[in-house]
Amino acid sequence: MPTSGQWAAFLIASFLFIQVPGPSLLFMLGRALTVTLREALLSVVGNATGLAVQAMLVAVGLGAVVATSATAYTVVKVVGAAYVVWLGVQAIRHRGDARLALLSGERPPERARAAVATGFVVGVTNPKTVLFFVAFLPQFTSPSAPTAPQIVLLGLVFALMELVSDSVWAALAGRARMWMASRPRRLDTVGATGGLMMIGLGTAMVTTN
Repeated sequence: MPTSGQWAAFLIASFLFIQVPGPSLLFMLGRALTVTLREALLSVVGNATGLAVQAMLVAVGLGAVVATSATAYTVVKVVGAAYVVWLGVQAIRHRGDARLALLSGERPPERARAAVATGFVVGVTNPKTVLFFVAFLPQFTSPSAPTAPQIVLLGLVFALMELVSDSVWAALAGRARMWMASRPRRLDTVGATGGLMMIGLGTAMVTTN
């Protein structure tokens, strides 16, 4: 298992990496601006689960395939980016739903399973995280113990840290969204902004290396 020094370095490095705006954080902020806080937090859970699955794939060596195969990397990147763009388009198309629901007092909630699945797809198809895990996690393993179990453990801890951080950011964005509810038509702008954020994120995922 990693030494206490390795754990300390891993936790600090992971915290700093998580706070840098990236696909997961920007996606969660976009979700929090377009759906209810409950749905956004469920998506956070799904995203963290996707990251945990990525860590397991890296542990068994599949992550290295994505890291070294241009075709595999491109396929995963395009699938994830297309899904994020599609979510952004849907958010813009339905940007008036929140206002209408606020005025009528009703809003059909997104099913819990669908909200979790939304975050999971984004998390598990983010190739940048795979590359990060491939390059990052092995540095904090002990050579005196099997590497794969250590990578899985580190990946799970990283996913847990991501879950906590994204939940905080989603809650803050959700509160800002509720503040906008004081003037219902502001919600149209908020929903469209969240959608544009996700479209921009998806586009960036495709166009950047």
